[in-house]
Parts: sequence; C-alpha cells; structure tokens
Amino acid sequence: MKTEMTPATTPTGESGGEFTQRFSATRRGARLARLLAVRQLHDWGVVAVDAVELVVAELVSNAVTHGLVQGRDFELRLALAADHVRVEVSDARGEREPAPNPRPDEHGYGLLLVTALASGWGVCGREVGKTVWATVPR
Repeated sequence: MKTEMTPATTPTGESGGEFTQRFSATRRGARLARLLAVRQLHDWGVVAVDAVELVVAELVSNAVTHGLVQGRDFELRLALAADHVRVEVSDARGEREPAPNPRPDEHGYGLLLVTALASGWGVCGREVGKTVWATVPR
C-alpha cells in the first residue's frame, strides 16, 4: 500500500487537517519536527497530544538515526481525522525497514512504545525511500 504524499503546507495547518514539512535529517531537525507537531496538534485541538508527540518523536528519531542518507531530508506528515491522527515520516533509506526489538536493553523500546500508543503502524515503500506511518487515537 503506497501512500500519496501531499505538497507542503504551512506549519499552522491552514490546509484543513493536514500538515506536511521537510526537515534536515539531524537531531536538531528531529527536535524541530516534534515541536512543530505539538504546536499543530494544539492548533487542531487534539486531546491526545502526549501520545501523538511520543509517536512523532520516535518515528523522526528513527528517520534521523536509521534512515539517514547524507544530504537528504526527512518529511513529517500529520493528517487529522475524526477519531485519529495519522503520523507519517518519510526518509530516503528504503532498504532499512524498522522492526521492534524483541529483547530491548537500554535502547530499542521506541517501536514497542509506538505499538502501545498507536492503533496500528506500518511501512510502505516509495519511489525513493520509505514511509513509516502510525495511527494514534484522538
């Protein structure tokens, strides 16, 4: 199942329930993505901001850590629906798909957290790279 990505909108969400923005694939870019996502969720009046924020933080962190291709950005897309927020993070590294760590130690809890907070999550390929998505109840 391939997801259509839409053109970037303004960070204030004036597109009617959708936010899309590219960020540099750095820790600073991941932090900015999380901060702008939280602002957007507040603007939309989403109650489950903490759950969505944690999912965004994990997926953008994975994009920066495991999906990095030098010189390529990652993209964050939020889509607001009546009962959930869909989070999509796209990076340029299609050959590395995420998988929960069956025996996490001090690292590797991120996708277990996503599994716990989201009603579903998955990966879909794109022309260049992949998109990791999660659906978080509102």
